Formats: sequence, structure tokens, C-alpha cells
Amino acid sequence: MEKLISLFKAGGPVMWPIFALSVIGLAILAWKALEFRAGRKSPKGLVIVSTIITAEPMLGILGTVTGIMQTFRALNAAGGEANPLAATAGIGEALITTAAGLIASLILLFPYNVLDSQADD
Repeated sequence: MEKLISLFKAGGPVMWPIFALSVIGLAILAWKALEFRAGRKSPKGLVIVSTIITAEPMLGILGTVTGIMQTFRALNAAGGEANPLAATAGIGEALITTAAGLIASLILLFPYNVLDSQADD
């Protein structure tokens, strides 16, 4: 758990909206699964999950951009000295947020498709 928290922090500020959207998406999917199990198969609410599935990878890409910007700031602050370690935090942030956005989206995608295929039109 400690490693997961460390990874989350290393992903930078964009990790918070990815996390928040994941929680919202999972909550909606759980609610819809319970409704479907009770025989109420309305698609209401699923469009929000669809939007979250689309937004999370975009937030991951935003994290990539902010991470690369951090890398350039660190390299610029080095004053022209070759210091590859100055780039590692920004590159790490970029990779972590990209992966987080994709993973979060995929976790929601499959249950969403199952529920969407069973919803009454």
C-alpha cells in the first residue's frame, strides 16, 4: 500500500482527477449493476461512465504534458550542465499518469460494456 501511495504522489497533481473519476465511475457501475439485478435496466447514468472512460486517458496525456514540462524546467534550471538525473522526476510523472489514465479507463470499460449491452433502449 505504501508503494501505491508513493506511486500516486510521483504521478503529480493530475492523478487526483483520475482517481476521483475512477471512484465516481465505479460507484455508478455498482449502482447500475444492482439496478440491473433488480430488473430495472435503464441506461440512465451510463453516459456518465462513458464520458469518464473517454476522459481518463486524456487526463493521462495531460499528465504526460505536465511531466515533460517539468523535465524541461529541471534541465533548464541545470544551466546547461548535463545532468540526466534532473529529468527523471518529470519523465516518471509523465509515464505514471499515462499508465494511470489508461488503466483506470480499462477497468471501467469492460463492466460498462456489459451493462450497456443489457440496458433497455
